[in-house]
Parts: sequence; structure tokens; C-alpha cells
Amino acid sequence: MTDMDLLVVGELNADVIVECGDVRPTFGQVEEIVEDATIVLGSSGAITACGAARLGARVAMVGVVGDDWLGEFVLDRLRERGVDTRYCLRRPGRRTGMSVVLGARGDRSILTFPGEIGRLAASDVPAEAIAAARHLHVSSYFLQHDLWPGLPGLLRAARERGLTTSIDPNWDPGRSFDQGLPALLPLVDYLLPNEAEALRIAAASGHPGLGSAHEAAAVLASLGTGAVVKCGADGALLHRPDGTRLSVTAPEITPLETTGAGDSFDAGLLTALLAGRDLPAALRTASACGALSTQGSGGTAAQPDAAQADALAATLTVVDLAATAGPGSHPFTDSTLTHPQENQQ
Repeated sequence: MTDMDLLVVGELNADVIVECGDVRPTFGQVEEIVEDATIVLGSSGAITACGAARLGARVAMVGVVGDDWLGEFVLDRLRERGVDTRYCLRRPGRRTGMSVVLGARGDRSILTFPGEIGRLAASDVPAEAIAAARHLHVSSYFLQHDLWPGLPGLLRAARERGLTTSIDPNWDPGRSFDQGLPALLPLVDYLLPNEAEALRIAAASGHPGLGSAHEAAAVLASLGTGAVVKCGADGALLHRPDGTRLSVTAPEITPLETTGAGDSFDAGLLTALLAGRDLPAALRTASACGALSTQGSGGTAAQPDAAQADALAATLTVVDLAATAGPGSHPFTDSTLTHPQENQQ
């Protein structure tokens, strides 16, 4: 019997959010005054875990922090939001990662000190944690260098136990957008990049020069995964290997601060699917969660509960692109989260 819905395997760090407004950093010991600054729980995985817990899912996190005060800060914030941290590791004498997020009128620059961010290995994920979960989500793939060698085996073990799987790759600081990710996609039910990431991962898989998120999603789906591409104010789209093609609108909300919006989107999508909702409903919930999370500073402050997410999701539209494409299209039929190639729970 499973006792958790979602197991998140990923990076753990704090974020220093600096709202620059119209100011741009200037070197040469130049001091500028900014609009706001705060330190909050960061990291894609932690934000997704907190968002799912806020929506009512049972969530556990596997990640690594140092034994410094920042590590305790990160773990305390997770616990406060209802995330089980029993599988998180604290490494003696090591430092917890930190990102400085410079916000400027809707755009961002992110400067990250890795610390222990990339020091989580597949062997650090207990078999009991996999056995207890229904879904395995991996965050910030390109930062998780110690995870790369063992992740194929971890995903296979999860699939053999009946778990569904997902990866949010996030940005690749090395700019290759490969590191073995394209080869992993047949083991991944849902890949959750933003548009820029999707285009680069598709290029790394041998398809350079693509011009749109739909083209990138189609390439990724052809590699054996369900590609859910987040397009900000343009909503999101889904392509699956079975021919399913959907798009969802984004709510008309003016963002206050966009850190972690994509991670809250992930939380909404996965929680809705694990609750038995069909893909259109899950996409509406995801879009609502991503939008509502932008109404506070940092990734977790404004994450919605289930009632808030459902209320906004009900106003959004999902278009079945395959059904409107005419002859030869593949109409949407799936109502559960299934393995694209294995067609099993």
C-alpha cells in the first residue's frame, strides 16, 4: 500500500529574491537601491513539493543540504508546508545551495551557488520511498550531475513498481541541454520544460532550427514522452506519443513576481492527474496554479489551495488540437495518467 502520492527527487536551496525594478547591476563598486529583497525557500523540486502539498497531496522530498543554518532553513520551510523530509540528507561540513534571483519587470536573471545541489545520487533515494509512492518527479535535471548515472535505473525501478514519472529539466547552465536526457525520455511519462528549454532539448536530440513550442513538443513526443511545454502568458501545450495534442489558455493575471511559476504549474498538473482527473482538467488546474503563484514574492508564498485552483481553472479553455486537425488526427481519449508506451497505471 502506498502512503504518499508524490515523491520529489531534486535540488534543495534557498532563493534571495531581489526586485530590481528599472535598476541594472553595475560593476565597479557602484551601489544601487532596489525595490525589495527577501530570502525564501527556493529550488524547483521544493516549490513543486510545496505546491502539491498545498493542493492536498501527500508529498515527500529527497534532496541534499549542508549542515549550515541555510540547510535548516530550507528543511523547516518544507515541513511548515506539509512536505515529508524524512528522506532529505544533511551533509556534515558542506554548504547548502543558494540562488540570487534578480527580477526586472517580468524578466529574471538567476545566479546560483550550487553547494550540495548536485550531490544527490540515485543510491540516496531509498527503495522504501519508491515503494511508498505513486508518482516519481525529478526536478532540475541539468543541475543534478551526481544523479545522472543512476537515474535510468531509478526510473525503471519506479516504473516496475507501477509509479508514473516526470522530469522538469529547467535551464542547463552548461548549455548542452543533453547530458543523457533525450535518451531517458522513453522512461518519462511527462517532460515539463518551458518553451526555451523545449526548443533546446529538441535541438540536442538532433532537431535544430525548430521555430515553435509545438514543433519542439512534437519532437519530444516522438522520443517517447508526454511533452508539456509551458509558454507563460500564452498558456501551455501537450503532445503525447499516442497523438494527443492539447493546448490550455493562461489566466489573465498581472504577475507580481514569477519565481517558481513553472514549478507550481507542475504541482497542479501532477496533483490533478494523481487525483484521477483527465488531461484537459489537469492542464487547466496546472495553468491556474502557475498563474496564482505569481501573486506573491518567491515560489511558495501565493501557491493556491485546491478550492482556489479549481475556481480559476474553471474559467480556462483547453483545445483538442488533434481533433481539430482534420483527417488523420488522433482524438483525445485518455482519462488517466498512463505510461505512453506501456499503457499501464
